[in-house]
Amino acid sequence: MSGYNEDAYRDARESTIAIKCPFERALLAKCSNCLLARRLLLAEREAISCTDEAASAECKAFHAALHANARFALHIAPDAPWPFGKEIRAQCGGVLGLKAVLDDGSDMADIHGLLTDGIARFGGIEQLPYSEIMRAVVHYQPRKRRK
Repeated sequence: MSGYNEDAYRDARESTIAIKCPFERALLAKCSNCLLARRLLLAEREAISCTDEAASAECKAFHAALHANARFALHIAPDAPWPFGKEIRAQCGGVLGLKAVLDDGSDMADIHGLLTDGIARFGGIEQLPYSEIMRAVVHYQPRKRRK
């Protein structure tokens, strides 16, 4: 049995992270980056916090739109929870898809920077070209486990 108390960890996490990042899994998977993210070490685990409330609201709206559009593409029932692998595909593939749509030539995708550019170019989160972004979601393959 584990020596960790998960309830205590969750409580500590809730009190430490003031602004939750909806793309935490993508950032921890290192498929993208964000200049507004702050990395924390908590109980020998890594966590991500956002440093800007307004940016977090935009990211949450983009995350929700990715989920709404990716359910069909990833074969997830409307009321089913998101498995970890498909969540990674939605987050990493969604960010990389937006990067491809914007023809951003940088090496690492800066989530908030891309989202700001996308909103400026297309007029809002709802107007982003999700049909093109979903291609990247469907084709994204997470890293294989180490043996």
